[in-house]
Amino acid sequence: MTAPIDVRLHIGGSARDSGSGGIFRHVNAHSGDVQAEIPLAGASEMNAAIEVAAAAFPLWRRTRPTERRDMLMRLAGLILQRSDEFARLISLENGTPIAISSQHGAIAYEWFAYYAGWADKLTGEVSASFSHGRDFAYSLAEPFGVIGAIIPWNGPLHSIGMKAAPILAAGNTLVLKPSEWSPFSAELFARCVREAGIPDGVCNIVPGVVDAGQALVAHPLVEKISFTGGAPAARAILAACAQSIKPAVLELGGKSANLVFPDADLEAAANHAALWSVGLLSGQGCVFPTRLLAHADIYEEMVERVKAVAETIPMGDPLDANMVRGPVVNHQAADRILSIIARAQSIGDGRLVAGGRRADGDLARGAYVQSTVIADVDPAGDLAQNEVFGPVLAISSFTDTDDAIRIANATQYGLGAYIHTRDLKRAHHLAEELRAGGVFINGAIPVEPDTPFGGLGLSGYGREGGKAGIDEFIRPKTVAVGRSG
Repeated sequence: MTAPIDVRLHIGGSARDSGSGGIFRHVNAHSGDVQAEIPLAGASEMNAAIEVAAAAFPLWRRTRPTERRDMLMRLAGLILQRSDEFARLISLENGTPIAISSQHGAIAYEWFAYYAGWADKLTGEVSASFSHGRDFAYSLAEPFGVIGAIIPWNGPLHSIGMKAAPILAAGNTLVLKPSEWSPFSAELFARCVREAGIPDGVCNIVPGVVDAGQALVAHPLVEKISFTGGAPAARAILAACAQSIKPAVLELGGKSANLVFPDADLEAAANHAALWSVGLLSGQGCVFPTRLLAHADIYEEMVERVKAVAETIPMGDPLDANMVRGPVVNHQAADRILSIIARAQSIGDGRLVAGGRRADGDLARGAYVQSTVIADVDPAGDLAQNEVFGPVLAISSFTDTDDAIRIANATQYGLGAYIHTRDLKRAHHLAEELRAGGVFINGAIPVEPDTPFGGLGLSGYGREGGKAGIDEFIRPKTVAVGRSG
């Protein structure tokens, strides 16, 4: 066994090859073979990383903003230079096809470049008015201190950009816990951090087990948590944060509705509906439009169009540049997804029109689930209400705009919503009425560095992206000067 890259625990200036959390045997989701043994931190290594980050904070905070900007731009450039290497590692660690993962270096570059530009533009305010007993007041934009970030396995480099870039640009130090399922890209990122000249202790990369995550959240030196993942883990994080009233940014799951009206470009809408639900990342995306709501007048046509696209999405070896779909992250995930499909079929929730089984033949050893399309889904049933996080699209119909809004909003999630229509007035009306952190019209990209991204309800709270994304990691301090003396 030759590992794609030797993963280490990066704590301050050291790169440790073992930890008290033991070893994780990382399995390639395509071949089913063990491809690496990953050292995992336990609580002791996590505590050490936090203490190092706390010690590095005074220096990083007082580093000139222009110097922080330049270091982050160097880091962005190194990520872009090593895009091909990142792409291969991402494909090996979580099964993302290299045709998709080859874009992730450029995406992460954009996040770091965007927030590098904010580093020297964070300012406070001066009060323009006088009050009783005060001649002058102003505010300072201060970093928090040590930030703990926990990222998911499905888009690891993208998530690193979304979290690490604003945290570091604002003058905070970082302890980052990547998933043991996607440790390779985090390891390469840690090497880029050192090469960029960012001081030791400012950015610590520590893959670990549950104990390590719990230590990160609970440690008194950690001032804030940024987490992307599922609601059950988020509840545990919030419970731990509550002990010290520690703030958190939570980007959680979604069950985003995709509304298609008769006046839409139906070919484009069908391509978008299929690719963004059962194609890209094998459906393993929090903001993907996994509920398709089609107007009754075009419902059957949309079902047939989406079925045709879903059945022709190329699926196979992630390192094959011709593939659009790879496996899901592991066999446990495949079993879970298939059990959800089977349960829906057993209770008569929907009509299976495509997929619904494991892939066979040459792909039988891997964690492959066919692109699955289920029509006539009950909008109130489990399949429409609960996140599957796999290549499964649930289709339902609506009769008019009010009905579409009612069905789309009838979920505990609120991350994204999608609209396909040529009617500008309708689109803007829906944008106001849909209960979601973002509304994306006629194929607009849901996550960009210059716009806020986040949700409400079970989709979490707080924002990543735009000025709102860096505001999460600064806190204003008021300084008032009295008249006496």
